[in-house]
Amino acid sequence: MRRQRLFLLPIACIGIVGLGITGHTLTTQTNAQTSQTIAQDTQAPLREPDVVYVPTPQETVDEMLKIAKVTKNDVLYDLGSGDGRIPITAVQKYGVKKAVGIDINPERIKEAKENAKKAGVADRVTFLNQDLFKSNFSDATVVTLYLLPALNVKLRPQLFKQLKPGTRVVSHAFDMGDWKPEKTVQTPGGSTIYYWVIPKEIPKNLGDG
Repeated sequence: MRRQRLFLLPIACIGIVGLGITGHTLTTQTNAQTSQTIAQDTQAPLREPDVVYVPTPQETVDEMLKIAKVTKNDVLYDLGSGDGRIPITAVQKYGVKKAVGIDINPERIKEAKENAKKAGVADRVTFLNQDLFKSNFSDATVVTLYLLPALNVKLRPQLFKQLKPGTRVVSHAFDMGDWKPEKTVQTPGGSTIYYWVIPKEIPKNLGDG
């Protein structure tokens, strides 16, 4: 009996040592992953944002999508998507086949992804941390905006260049300068919504912003 105990003792020690090594490895990997996550969460914006983030009221979001006559066949891009409420609503209420939000601030992208997850549509909405002036949104059939007048005008040539004729553009609060809207709507809450459709031929005085 004593010999059996002596033979078992080294094996038990090896098992304990092995567990200790494995535990240390897992701890090291976990710490590395945590550090990487923290670094990602504190990522700086690509550049200084052009506007101070102010969310569009939900009733205005609903009205914007209603004015654009959004359907399940649409591809919607929200340029300057903030907390993601417009793409999320487009998927939830209208079942659009694709919804993309673009924002330069990684904090807004993180918030939008969390909101999409809470809404149960994380697998149907995409949020991109990009500079909207350098983004490709050429497959859009609907584009939504809440920027500033000067930024709308700066973006205008890119809209004309990338978007197909018939694409609907909806802006909360601000117009597009010399490009006159086809429709202007005041919501009960006091918001102004502007609506345009990309024409087949772009007037020369509008193409360069």
